[in-house]
Amino acid sequence: MNSKIGLFFGSFNPVHTGHMVIANFMATQTDLKEVWMIVSPHNPLKPKQSLARDRDRLHLVRLAIGDNTLLRASDIEFNLPQPSYTVDTLAHLRDKYPDKSFALIMGSDALETLPKWKNYELILRDYDLYVYRRPSYEAGALENHPQVHFFDAPLMQISASYIRQCIQNGKSVQYLVPDAVFEYLGASAMYRKT
Repeated sequence: MNSKIGLFFGSFNPVHTGHMVIANFMATQTDLKEVWMIVSPHNPLKPKQSLARDRDRLHLVRLAIGDNTLLRASDIEFNLPQPSYTVDTLAHLRDKYPDKSFALIMGSDALETLPKWKNYELILRDYDLYVYRRPSYEAGALENHPQVHFFDAPLMQISASYIRQCIQNGKSVQYLVPDAVFEYLGASAMYRKT
């Protein structure tokens, strides 16, 4: 295994500055060679109707990444059975990229719910988890697991739902999202009331 890739899964609905800060932190301040931002078509734990179209969200992630060569937008889950389960995506990636090793990037809030994930024991057995601490969430029973590694990434109190609400109410989201995303959203009907 010559290069370790961090996998940052998310709805990215839309991608915002907080996501980009975490992705860049993991790509530049850990042993990861790259971070792939995997746009999830449908998180089984979230309602689907609130999601913008898959390709639109992927396009925003690509705009947000710009020319940063350490980050990559991935649509790998778009062609897998839905709803997408992380363990299945990991198996697919391992088959497709046998020369790479993968680590999962998640917040301590996701780590707390990991035992609800499909085949989470396999994930813990086969992959490192790079966890950024969130102040109001406990790591839970997995805090001392040998595959779990904690990082103090800079966090921003920005949520995608807040951004969607601002857009629907005609409020500016400048600086909450990367500049290229801000420009695109300003010229498109995404997230606006119809």
